[in-house]
Amino acid sequence: MAIWTLLEYAAWIAAAGFGLFIIFDWLKTDSTYSEEMLTSSREGELEAMTEEHRLEDGPNV
Repeated sequence: MAIWTLLEYAAWIAAAGFGLFIIFDWLKTDSTYSEEMLTSSREGELEAMTEEHRLEDGPNV
């Protein structure tokens, strides 16, 4: 077998491993957290509260 064939098989094995890990992590996350928690935007709300907006004075520098 040529080295490129071995590398191709290794890439397919790695891709399958990554795919299995993604599915495992998805199921683990789905069973650990509620749908409400996963779709909340707490970070965005915190940023909006601490952000300063001064449109009348022009751009913030």
